[in-house]
Amino acid sequence: MKPTHALNHSDLLQLDQQYCWHPFTQMQTAQAPLPVVRGQGEFLYTANGDRYFDAVSSWWVNLHGHSHPAIAQAIAKQAHALEHVMFAGVTHPPAAQLAQRLVRHAPAPMAKVFYSDNGSTAIEVALKMAFQFWQNKGATPGQRSKLIALQGGYHGDTFGAMAAGQSSGFYDPFKPWLFGVDFIATGTCACTEEQSLAELDQLLLHPQQYAAIILEPLIQGASGMRMMRPTHVAEMCKRAHAAGLLVIFDEVFTAFGRTGTLYAAEQVTQQGGQADIIAVSKGLTGGFMPMAATLTSQAVYDAFLSDQVGQALLHGHSYTANPLGCAAALANLDLFEQGEAFQNMARIADIHAQWMPALATHPLLENPRQCGTVMAFELKSSHTQYGSSVSQWLRQAFLDEGIVVRPLGNTLYWVPPYCTQTDTLQHAYQTLLKVLERWGHLQAPGAGSELF
Repeated sequence: MKPTHALNHSDLLQLDQQYCWHPFTQMQTAQAPLPVVRGQGEFLYTANGDRYFDAVSSWWVNLHGHSHPAIAQAIAKQAHALEHVMFAGVTHPPAAQLAQRLVRHAPAPMAKVFYSDNGSTAIEVALKMAFQFWQNKGATPGQRSKLIALQGGYHGDTFGAMAAGQSSGFYDPFKPWLFGVDFIATGTCACTEEQSLAELDQLLLHPQQYAAIILEPLIQGASGMRMMRPTHVAEMCKRAHAAGLLVIFDEVFTAFGRTGTLYAAEQVTQQGGQADIIAVSKGLTGGFMPMAATLTSQAVYDAFLSDQVGQALLHGHSYTANPLGCAAALANLDLFEQGEAFQNMARIADIHAQWMPALATHPLLENPRQCGTVMAFELKSSHTQYGSSVSQWLRQAFLDEGIVVRPLGNTLYWVPPYCTQTDTLQHAYQTLLKVLERWGHLQAPGAGSELF
């Protein structure tokens, strides 16, 4: 068998077809995947040498560009010192230092960090913290046994995360096994914020039912980049706290600069709201390593302190606090602290803002919106479901032009790496106009092969 680096275009695709099962994909009808062998900056390169702009940061994980030398060197250096050690009864410098810096950058009242492996597991940890917090506080059976969540929220694909996001529509085969959650309207514009708060108030008439409210602050990602004002998120937090609930922020997507601040929670805190628990992943290691963290307050942590082991958070992963992932995350934070990342984020946000008038007046687009480095808009179409043929057509149309996108139904969006050059992003917008010219010729009703 040829070593991986020596595989040519056809050999790679043949191996993939024979052995691989891809996420969010109907494998029977899926087109051949893009055979990527290298990444540099904002670009991906195929086995044939073709170059593609990674306009969605490889499912929103890449921050500073592919193969960033500072992060790669940090991982390599750590690998020669300590590649892994269990985190039960053991600690190591990268984990302790990373926890300190995550807390230092987070808004109040974050004080402690629990490591896990990915966004879904970070959410599972957050949910277990919330439910067990109340059990440790003496909640009786039936009390504090449910969640409040927002319509359309997506929180991951493990069972607790699926329960919290079941209104997203991804999880129909698993509904019989999902625990009870009450959903309220999201409040994506001023006209729906009132409905959202009214529905929350109605549920909070019986606060003893609920352990927590969980939400994605400022942007619901997989739901179609639906955006909320910080004032609205803060008001939900205030009302939940007034009723005695915990507040969980799912910042798996929104953390590490996507909304313009390192944590989206910072903007909510400025409006007087705060979370008790924050889950992060995706951008944590700059797109290099699978890793996640769940941050929480001292008050939540203290509820688990006891002489009884049964009141501890009995949860863990074999690769908890993996030193290589911690080293990557520390190098990632170094890049933020050096300042250039924030300058690039502001530059990208400015480019988005410059294009807003053109998008707002384009006859084939609607609802353009921006939050930080994220720009999203809808194509006017009757085929709006995830995995629709419209979504597939769009993906292929942009691939033909050298741009990787992942439409969410008829929602298109840019989530570029922060290193993206001005010319690259301007070209992406020009390409959008070119693709829209072809849009009127689309004759592809029916379902597609890929989701999310």
